[in-house]
Amino acid sequence: MLQRIIDFHLQQRWVVLLGVIVIIVVGVTTMLSLPVDAFPDLTNNQVVIVTECPSMAPSEVEQLVTFPIESALMGIPRTEGIRSISKLGLSMVTLIFEDSVNTWFARQLVNERLQEARGRLPQGLDPTLGPMATAFGEVYQYTIEGKGYSAMDLKTIHDWQIRYALRTVRGVNEVNSWGGETKQYTIEVDPAKLQRYGLQLRTVFDRVRENNSNFGGGFIEHAMEQYTVRGLGRTQDIADLARIVVVAHAGTPVLLRDIAEIKLMAMPRQGATLRDGKGETVSGMAIMLKGENGKQVIERVKAKFATLRLPDGVRVNPSTIRATSSTAQSVPSVPRFSRAACSSSSSSSSSSATSAPPSSSPPSSRSPCSSASWAWPSSASPPTS
Repeated sequence: MLQRIIDFHLQQRWVVLLGVIVIIVVGVTTMLSLPVDAFPDLTNNQVVIVTECPSMAPSEVEQLVTFPIESALMGIPRTEGIRSISKLGLSMVTLIFEDSVNTWFARQLVNERLQEARGRLPQGLDPTLGPMATAFGEVYQYTIEGKGYSAMDLKTIHDWQIRYALRTVRGVNEVNSWGGETKQYTIEVDPAKLQRYGLQLRTVFDRVRENNSNFGGGFIEHAMEQYTVRGLGRTQDIADLARIVVVAHAGTPVLLRDIAEIKLMAMPRQGATLRDGKGETVSGMAIMLKGENGKQVIERVKAKFATLRLPDGVRVNPSTIRATSSTAQSVPSVPRFSRAACSSSSSSSSSSATSAPPSSSPPSSRSPCSSASWAWPSSASPPTS
């Protein structure tokens, strides 16, 4: 038998040569497409269910939230185990599947069971699935800096321009941010004035919410044409909030500005982000989708940063880029990312203690700005990943 195999290969040399070529082509193709990563993802196949439970103690979270969700998830096929954590105001349930189960299929199974669990949870609680990412997905970390910009300005630029731009990058699952001050419109009610007008704080809250929305009114036919009727009630600035009617006494309206002080403030925070001991900054991190190629995702993130249009003086400084070697790469000398000035307008407003996104158009539809430019320090060479 062995002699026949040897004779066949000696007689059919072109077939053997063709087979060798096919093996070489397949091997090179596999090598080029093989994900090369500094930290291979060793996380098991899992789906996380997160439920926010405001003002609930850990014991209440366990009894009223975690246990109903766990009991609803029991019996899902091809699972290896389930674990949970109940904290103050937070419930996290982790369901572990076999490695051969497709992650998207596993999330679909969990989502179907969650529909059953929602009817057993306290009113107002809505469990959601965690992101399709793991702890090994932190591939690109950066800071936002700009001379003449406050921590609130930098935070607003990151959350409403950079963050949404990076989420469009293929392979990026989430973009996290730290530091800075989140902009919001704050309504500080004077208790003495509430008592004077016989009002309750709940009444003020309801009036602000009711007077901050648009509605449709059908249409009117005139001269063979239809005119759409709309009610415009959404507030645009502090002045609009101040003119909200809270109550009326004998035909005299009591406006919100008569009982409260309305101002632009930052949300209360519990920490800050510093870099190199030079003061406060805003930091962000791109989280890679599970199963993606880390090297390719990093390249796409870099390409997206090169197309962003940011206000003049604002720059994006990469601080840590996960390399394809044995260790992650820290970037001590980072590029300065400058832009021409873009138009901006006042922020839109909402009810009390609500974050205020800028009302300017998305970066892609802004007024013309100069093209991107990367300026490397003369004494430093560009970092490589």
